[in-house]
Amino acid sequence: MSAEAQAGLGDRLGQTRRSFRGWRGQRPFWGGLLTLLGGIPIMYFPYANLSLGSMTIRMSTTAGAGSLIIGVLLVVLGLTLWFQPMSRIFAGVAAILLALVSLVVSNFGGFVIGFLLALLGGALGISWGPARVAKETGGAKPADDADSRKGEPVAFDAFGGGSDDLSGTSPNGNDGTNGRHRAG
Repeated sequence: MSAEAQAGLGDRLGQTRRSFRGWRGQRPFWGGLLTLLGGIPIMYFPYANLSLGSMTIRMSTTAGAGSLIIGVLLVVLGLTLWFQPMSRIFAGVAAILLALVSLVVSNFGGFVIGFLLALLGGALGISWGPARVAKETGGAKPADDADSRKGEPVAFDAFGGGSDDLSGTSPNGNDGTNGRHRAG
């Protein structure tokens, strides 16, 4: 392989890595991965054969079908967290509930491994939020001094600083309502 070919490969690999990093940052990637990985031991262990020398131990239970359904649903919820990030709250809550049900149904949740992975994945899915986009100011610094705000009403937050909430419903009492809303 020539030096030019290696340089081109490095550029493509770097570009692929940067695009994957961007894709990963726009969704609850780690929550989806842990949820997906949590479903695998839950659906695997009830159907596994463990061999110790000449003795074969089957982990099969009467709840094997339930374990399979829970495991497949956790894998689907992990993929949902990846490809439908707007349904992250539903998918996270469902993953946590399925992880709790798997403790009873599926050999202590895949010997606690699947339970913990699905529980953490669901919690990460719920807690993830999309990144806030900073407003562009056209290259100029925003002016926060008092001269630039002359004539504009300013509400003060609980820490004494100015806030942009001019709705009249702030609970700090500067609007005279002390946090109460009026019906009309």
